[in-house]
Amino acid sequence: MVTPVSHLDVKVVMVAAVSSGQGKTTCTAALARKLVKLGKRVRVFKCGPDFIDPMLLERASGAPVHTLDLWMVGPDLCRSQLAHAALEADVILIEGVMGLYDGTPSSADVARTFGVPVLAVIDASAMAQTAGAIVMGLRDYGAVNMAGVIANRVASANHGKMVAASLRGVPLFATMPRQQASLPERHLGLVVPGEIHNLDTVLDQLADQLQFDQAAWETLAPVRIELPAAAPSALPKPLQGATIAIARDAAFTFLYPANLDQLRALGATLTYFSPLADEPVPAAASAVYLPGGYPELHAPTLSRAAQWRNSIRAAHAAGMPIVAECGGMMALADTLTDQQGAAWPMAGLLPGAVTMQARLAGLGPQGLPTPDGILRGHTFHYSTLSTPVTPVAHTIKHPSAIEGEAWYRVGALTASYFHAYYPSNPAAAAALFMRRQG
Repeated sequence: MVTPVSHLDVKVVMVAAVSSGQGKTTCTAALARKLVKLGKRVRVFKCGPDFIDPMLLERASGAPVHTLDLWMVGPDLCRSQLAHAALEADVILIEGVMGLYDGTPSSADVARTFGVPVLAVIDASAMAQTAGAIVMGLRDYGAVNMAGVIANRVASANHGKMVAASLRGVPLFATMPRQQASLPERHLGLVVPGEIHNLDTVLDQLADQLQFDQAAWETLAPVRIELPAAAPSALPKPLQGATIAIARDAAFTFLYPANLDQLRALGATLTYFSPLADEPVPAAASAVYLPGGYPELHAPTLSRAAQWRNSIRAAHAAGMPIVAECGGMMALADTLTDQQGAAWPMAGLLPGAVTMQARLAGLGPQGLPTPDGILRGHTFHYSTLSTPVTPVAHTIKHPSAIEGEAWYRVGALTASYFHAYYPSNPAAAAALFMRRQG
């Protein structure tokens, strides 16, 4: 008789830092690609809500990157995702969010919850021995297991030796030299991978430049990942027979892979189309999903896409459910004013005007009250919407519990700056794509 395996022991590390801007994503991507080149099976997670970093890390590792967040995703689903990754991976990397202790919950909370050691990325460009003080502070402030350090933007081998000597026994796993050119960024973060020329060459170069102490890495103790005792029970399939048409191109790129998995698990068939290419809503569609992205960078093209605009208007007039998140909502307003001040006509399903601004207009985890309970997610946008439409609801900010984003309904269209994470409430997610009765 074969005894079922109850756990797996896998190398897992949380790649974290004292703050944003230290080079976490670059170092995580370089480490992932380095390990892949060494023949390891690598899976990467992103701690906290994010769309762009996971796309880059997917290219670096060769596997989809999912979200670990104790509030939005929840401990049970986080644990399940780690277990699934452990079945497929030799190494699991988790890129933290902001600073190690920033946020509620924080990257440190995730590390402690799942017993994951921390690999600290330190920007050493303007310091040497003080790196040790920062690492000791990160370790001792919240009693995390500090496994090692990546010293980023190191000027020379001697500089790296000074950093290593300051760490008081914490291993220096790797150093990364100062980069001639960093990964490009814009107002929502890094530029999406499809826009970076020769991205795989860049990732290979980063991996080659990462001076990696493989012997030190091999001493890293594995983490015990508990496997589910039984297969999860089958979900109801309220979207069985539905075909959801999803906008997917350079203007509509911000999609959680877990949302797509959830819609399929609910029974839906997914199909894709490109408003930027002036493709109409597919004829087979019974609902439309317009995710976030960068419509402001493509406003002239969207304004000229007559076939796309006519088709989405026809779908709306026919009562087809349309779910528009952030950038998707922006593309359905009357006008979109870009960062240069030019106003462009959009599809006009949501009366009002969207205007880009220089400062962040919304950021953070939020939950939407629904008849099926709270649907969790987040918001992150640099534009504002001026509309005469009265919201039918507002999200609730976490953890402050104050009013968040407006949630609009115009006919069968629901629209908001809020990005929902569908696995947090499958029933509420399914309801978005079902025709309302009456």
